[in-house]
Amino acid sequence: MAHPVTRADVEVLFSAEEIAVRNTLLAKEIASTIGNEFVIVAILKGSCVFIADLLRALYHEGAAPEVDFMSLSSYGDGMTSRGVVQVVRDLQVPVQGRPVLIVDDILETGRTLAHAKDLIAARGATHVWTCVLLDKPVERAANLSADFRGFECPDKFVVGYGMDVAQRLRELPFIGWVRPR
Repeated sequence: MAHPVTRADVEVLFSAEEIAVRNTLLAKEIASTIGNEFVIVAILKGSCVFIADLLRALYHEGAAPEVDFMSLSSYGDGMTSRGVVQVVRDLQVPVQGRPVLIVDDILETGRTLAHAKDLIAARGATHVWTCVLLDKPVERAANLSADFRGFECPDKFVVGYGMDVAQRLRELPFIGWVRPR
């Protein structure tokens, strides 16, 4: 059995301070584009820390979004996508006739975000925007780009600030990359 990834295997990519500044700027961009009343759909589990901080930043911009969560998975316990998106937890808030902002941790292949966007659009949302903390400029499996993005991310496996490797290291207050062994 392989040795699990630990904090010692992680190098800081974006500090907690850099992330806080970017969240404030993202909230300003979102509120000026979408307005004050909309539905935020946070994609779990990776966006859990990001959405909490982004919601507080949106509050300071005067926005009052309704929040719901959707859990989608294409990774399982590994470090590479399986290529199939599975709905683990679906929405409870109705989106028909409402503007929606989907918030996710990272945009790589685009499969997960495209799947969520298609589902929500099919349910009658008036407009569906996307916001990602990290945008990895890799070849996409889906023709998709984020409407709002925190940082461009190098092509490395990242953890921390809600993102994990095999359900570990979500608690890191920064975003780091896993050094190869």
